[in-house]
Amino acid sequence: MTSETTAVPPEIESLIGGLRAGERAVLARAITLIESKHPAHQRAAHQLVQCLLPHTGTARRVGITGAPGVGKSTTIDALGSHLTSLGHKVAVLAVDPSSARTGGSILADKTRMARLAIAANAFIRPSPSAGTLGGVAARTRETLLLCEAAGYDVILVETVGTGQSETAVADMTDFFLALMLPGAGDELQGLKKGLVELADMIAVNKADGDNAARARIAAAEYGAALHILTPRFPEWPPPVVTYSALTGAGIAQLWDHVLEHHRRLAATGAFAARRRDQQVKWMWALVEERLHGRLAADPTLKVRVPELEAAVAEGALSPALAADEIVHTLGL
Repeated sequence: MTSETTAVPPEIESLIGGLRAGERAVLARAITLIESKHPAHQRAAHQLVQCLLPHTGTARRVGITGAPGVGKSTTIDALGSHLTSLGHKVAVLAVDPSSARTGGSILADKTRMARLAIAANAFIRPSPSAGTLGGVAARTRETLLLCEAAGYDVILVETVGTGQSETAVADMTDFFLALMLPGAGDELQGLKKGLVELADMIAVNKADGDNAARARIAAAEYGAALHILTPRFPEWPPPVVTYSALTGAGIAQLWDHVLEHHRRLAATGAFAARRRDQQVKWMWALVEERLHGRLAADPTLKVRVPELEAAVAEGALSPALAADEIVHTLGL
């Protein structure tokens, strides 16, 4: 029997109804269900997402990254408030692979989004990592779909800007925005090539007061760095702009670039191709997550893996043979 013909339990029907009605309390409950590790909850969550798929895919998905101190929360507060003033419904999803260890890092972001946190048309939700980047990506993608089904037409996905979280967020959003600070200098030397290649735009924050001139210089230097790289999409050479999250100067222009990016990629079919590619990457991320779960839960491997690790570390067994034994034990 296919998922389309399987009877939908009343509790799932109730969640779907509340989500489609835009009830924030129901959205919060649905996300909690998505994040649960209980097998029964996971089955219900999969059914919920499957039922909601026809009501997703219409939002603008924007990933935002930047080093600590660059002003991500202030930027999201300013940009989100600008969007709600235009009539948009905005959801903010915080992705932090360290959250399972630190506990409160992303919750603190909510207090720094003072205007957005009280806006009727905004929803802010931290996403726990479950200890792995794959867990962050999987849960955040599903949460994103729930927000779309609940009527949020702009989804802002925030990442801490370190490690592989950037790639995970870039693979689930339409537009990836990298925030930088004035005074490129040393920052430019340490700028990760991978981040530059992922970015659809670089925006230099704190372009106000005495920092304005330094911000313009930094933007020129970042622009020169981008110029030597081949853009991901020939339709869109990533721009470098300056703005001030504090004063709001340039915030409207940030959104104009997001819209222009969509217009250009949609006109050539690149936007739809990007979405399709992201769906396939999501599938493989879930495959890896579930294989890792089987690996961790297998009773034979719980005993054997430490022995294999010790043998590999001591040089008594090659990593390839050890890997073969693990895979064989899983029946793959």
